[in-house]
Amino acid sequence: MKLIISSLTALLFSGALLSAQMPGMVTMQQASVPQGTTLGANTTSGAAGIALGNRVVMRGYVDFIFDYKDVEDTIQQEKFNTSSDIDFLFDFSPVTGEVHINLNPSPNPGKDQVGLEQAFGRYSINRDFNISFGRQLTALGYEADEAPGLYSVSNAYLVDVAIGTAQSILGSNLAAAKDVSTRRNYKDGVRANFNNGRFGLTLGLHDGYWVEDDFNKDNIAIDLAASLMIFPGLEARLGYAHQESETLGDSISQFNSWIEWNPNDLTLAFEYDNFDIATADYWDLLLLANYQFTDFFGATFKYTHEDLELGANNVEADRITFALLFTITQNLFFNVEYSHSEVDTGATDYDVEEFYLEGLLTF
Repeated sequence: MKLIISSLTALLFSGALLSAQMPGMVTMQQASVPQGTTLGANTTSGAAGIALGNRVVMRGYVDFIFDYKDVEDTIQQEKFNTSSDIDFLFDFSPVTGEVHINLNPSPNPGKDQVGLEQAFGRYSINRDFNISFGRQLTALGYEADEAPGLYSVSNAYLVDVAIGTAQSILGSNLAAAKDVSTRRNYKDGVRANFNNGRFGLTLGLHDGYWVEDDFNKDNIAIDLAASLMIFPGLEARLGYAHQESETLGDSISQFNSWIEWNPNDLTLAFEYDNFDIATADYWDLLLLANYQFTDFFGATFKYTHEDLELGANNVEADRITFALLFTITQNLFFNVEYSHSEVDTGATDYDVEEFYLEGLLTF
């Protein structure tokens, strides 16, 4: 805990120092290089999409995936999966808001779901500070929550992929699916946000972060995240979340850190997580490299290691992913991915082979 508090304090102090420097110190970069952090920012105003009048913008995507999985040559699964998302963004500055609707077809008859993914409002007190409230994406984690923001077809960590596979097979609804995910959850709460371009900060209070939606002394959850754009293209983030769980009779906490360097067509990233889940300890790391060779073609390499300790049991997993990304038009993408995982449970070892073919349409 002392290390977490010290790390966050150092990042906050660094952000304050660098924010006070003269803007003339910034070196000119090409437009593709990120100039500032998005953490805590009002990303609704001025967002791209299909204009529905002067104050409403619509955007979304259709994601079609064929995937094949083979677990140690004993369990094979092939399936098609289609999902879609439609977002409505409202700008009545200084008040803004967003409603995200997820369309999640199920392979089981009668189990198709239309879910409310996000729905939140925001009041901007000034250019740098705003308050948001409602159902929002949790703040911790490097990877995006939706297909258009990923550097591959699947998420990086084997645990997340396994959870998504189980939910697809069982036909779980959207709420249940997000309640058991380790990352990219959508939870009800209120946030205080700060962003001045170079430095971002968010502090949230929620009725749950991983499980449950009952706001009381036994289920309350908080999260804190800070981000610093050290110089254009190089961003570092630290975050911490904690939840008391009545169901577990204990608490869940997560420390998350990542750093990304994005000079033009190259993206390099490193992420580290440490979870304390009641009596279990779970930590992981991610290494990512992506290069956009041309406007048409890009490629991604990802490596993850996961370590779960539950009493006397210890499970380790290593996953390597290669993805080829093809941009057909500004709104149409075809992506291919191959992943290989090695899992060691202590009592047994096994391999997991995965192949994905994706067609992604954005609007």
